Amino acid sequence: MKKIFLSSSFADVTDLFLKFTEEKQEGKRVTFIPTASLVEDVTFYVEAGKAALEKMSLTVDELEISTATIQEIESKLQNNDYIYITGGNTFFLLQELRRTGAGRIITEQINSGKIYIGESAGSIVLSPNIEYIKDMDDFTAAPKIESFSSLGAVEFYPVPHHTNFPFKEAAERIISTYGGKLDLCPIRNNQAIIVNGDKFEVWDSDAQQA
Repeated sequence: MKKIFLSSSFADVTDLFLKFTEEKQEGKRVTFIPTASLVEDVTFYVEAGKAALEKMSLTVDELEISTATIQEIESKLQNNDYIYITGGNTFFLLQELRRTGAGRIITEQINSGKIYIGESAGSIVLSPNIEYIKDMDDFTAAPKIESFSSLGAVEFYPVPHHTNFPFKEAAERIISTYGGKLDLCPIRNNQAIIVNGDKFEVWDSDAQQA
């Protein structure tokens, strides 16, 4: 059964993650993929996410898929307990997931029941197609992307940072443009989308379901 935790800002919803997993984190290893941030000027969320994981006693095993060998990618994604993809540029992320074959392996691991943690771009990339996020991310950062068809691990379309600076206006434009066409799921920085199997719901950071 799929077990997926999607967020806008992971450091703001660690309480929800602990509730979601319902297990001790000590001794577990997480494959931490910061690739989406490589083409961004602002990247503080990468260290914030890493620190949040380490605070929960998780061992962070970083995997930069754009430069890693396929052997390293396969080993870390298959052998570690969790997969975590940070925020950044979704188009560049998808380009590299597809180019390296990491996307296929991640999808296989998700389908086998491994817990996946997404933050912003890491959440969006699980949708069927990422073209809808053009108002938030610069698609020209991925000149070799070829197609916006994405991992498709979920059937809905996350819209992170809803109501949060500096993405509030971009999120509203996406909702206005695609609200009647796609199954959008907007989340604020203090919310997370919880996926168990084929069902999903939004939780607030006060641990009360929205």
